[in-house]
Amino acid sequence: MKLMIRKRRIGNIPILEVVEREKRNQLRPLIIYYHGWQSSKELVLTQGRKLAEAGFRVLLPDAANHGERKQPIIQVPSLTFWQSIQANLFEFGSLVNHFKKLGLADDRIGVGGVSMGGITTCALMTNHPEIKTAACVMGSPKPVYYRERIYERATESGRYVPEDYKTLLAWIPYYDLSLRPETLAGRPMLFWHGIEDKIVPYSDAAEFVAENPDANLTFVDEDEKHLVKVPTMEMITAYFVDKMSPEH
Repeated sequence: MKLMIRKRRIGNIPILEVVEREKRNQLRPLIIYYHGWQSSKELVLTQGRKLAEAGFRVLLPDAANHGERKQPIIQVPSLTFWQSIQANLFEFGSLVNHFKKLGLADDRIGVGGVSMGGITTCALMTNHPEIKTAACVMGSPKPVYYRERIYERATESGRYVPEDYKTLLAWIPYYDLSLRPETLAGRPMLFWHGIEDKIVPYSDAAEFVAENPDANLTFVDEDEKHLVKVPTMEMITAYFVDKMSPEH
């Protein structure tokens, strides 16, 4: 099987589109897969390849301030981080709309992501019922908690934090999946997390899954740090195949 990996710009969003070459002009189920903090679309290309080999059209966007859009990180704690996530949320619909208008995507839409991309994925599930399946890899469904941890660490280390920090980030609770678990509405979602992860706490995903036993959630943990290995990528691909049936 030969894959087509094409660099594109959808509006001002740089993406890699990955799809089986022979089916590049055919309707395919669409997966948008997001990279992590201070990373780039190229660093999730292995996952993109595996999903494309399984029959999906995969879009790997550069988040704002990353990859081809890289900008200096603003010194106020976490500002660039949250800006990047919010931009992903703003831009998701435009990517889907573009490929639907071309006749290359339909209602079979999946999302996934690693670390910051996993946080993006959970946030998207709160406001986009059109998403059929999702995979949060080393991310957090509890961004309000994550926001508080960043604030506490910055304060303890003596870094400047605006007095209206929480107000400036007041949009986050509306995209906090742990506060709005009913928005899952039975849709299947995979969580994968390394038990030894020191960057995005393992407890966020573990607690969320435990708190929502009736939701259609699959939780896989391994004795890993903040790292995704090839067998995990293959497991993620198999999950999307099972839940989205690319060949039907």
